[in-house]
Amino acid sequence: MSAQARGYSDIDAPYNQSGNSNWLEKQESRGKRSRWIVIGSVLGLVGLIAIGVALGVTLSKKSSSKTSSSSTSGVVNQTDPNDPSTFEKNPNLHQSFYGIAYTPEGSQYPACGNSLDQVITDIQLLSQLTTRIRLYGADCNQSALVLEAIKQTKVNLTVWLANYNIPTDDTPYTRQKAAIQSAIQTYGTDHIGGVTVGNEYMLNYLNANGATDPNSAVGNQGAALLINDINDTRYMLGNMSLSKTPPVGTAEAGSYFNTLVLQDVDYGMSNVHPWFANVSIDQSAAWTWEFFEEQNVQPAAALSNTPQMYIAETGWPSNSSDAGNESNGPSTASTANLQTFIDTFVCQANANGTEYFYFEYFDEIWKDIQFGGVEGWWGLFYSNRTLKPITIPDCQSP
Repeated sequence: MSAQARGYSDIDAPYNQSGNSNWLEKQESRGKRSRWIVIGSVLGLVGLIAIGVALGVTLSKKSSSKTSSSSTSGVVNQTDPNDPSTFEKNPNLHQSFYGIAYTPEGSQYPACGNSLDQVITDIQLLSQLTTRIRLYGADCNQSALVLEAIKQTKVNLTVWLANYNIPTDDTPYTRQKAAIQSAIQTYGTDHIGGVTVGNEYMLNYLNANGATDPNSAVGNQGAALLINDINDTRYMLGNMSLSKTPPVGTAEAGSYFNTLVLQDVDYGMSNVHPWFANVSIDQSAAWTWEFFEEQNVQPAAALSNTPQMYIAETGWPSNSSDAGNESNGPSTASTANLQTFIDTFVCQANANGTEYFYFEYFDEIWKDIQFGGVEGWWGLFYSNRTLKPITIPDCQSP
């Protein structure tokens, strides 16, 4: 199908001036934003904290009705303070996004400062924008918190749970696997779209081992480690006697999918960021579609298992914490350009069948503190959960 038929313009933008996809090496700087989990895993021996948090969500069910009204004050109008499902819809929000990337505030292990009250507020807002969300990990009991919030708000929302594993330590994977299993045992799978094992695992493995080709000998070594965790998760789910067993997949930087991994998963989620490719804002929507189709969708379709492919992340930053990172070359990080990307990508992607998770729900302060630049400024909402001065497009998502 032609690009024009798919609703995009300026589709002739190249991946970069040389016509290849090595721009994703720029994602090494992005990779550091996720490496907090690596640091956290060094402290993994305190993982027993997660057990206490897991028990806490059960107890919080009894008290949440008393506290949820305070968490939504000024952000979401909940007409019955004892019933989170009685929230009023915001006329400025529309269920236009196929999916949205989400991490509950305070879910960085081992600090674990998240709460059911905050997650309920987030779910009340997210459900007005989409029917699908994806998580990045399962630490700090976020799987159960999200599923409990969906239950209390009674919204139509499907979540892709996630296990953020790392190559150098099995502890984080094992800890999160137990949390996912516990959440599924409690809530079932009616609101679960899949379980994602790994986020930019191959990119991080290659960086750590001085390699760049995901299908090289070094890449295949990393793939074997990742596949082991993927298959272990599939085995765990298969032995839970579930009425509906969720598919199992992985999320990766767009150019770093290993073929052996793709042959082993039910789905792949691809991080595709025009900002890091130094693409101008005017060409970003078209470039995102072209890259995803050529680098991810078509190769996956050629495999015998034909894994379903999603865009796991795409978006545009609205700010930079320093002047040195406020431009990617042709365009700047600004609210106006965030609006342009939304206007040129969202409804067009819905119309042409691209399955994507917009990055992201709200600005994350911890990323700005730790990494600076544009890292903390990708949200549709500010960190206080107020909508940025943007207009949400009004087109129903699939």
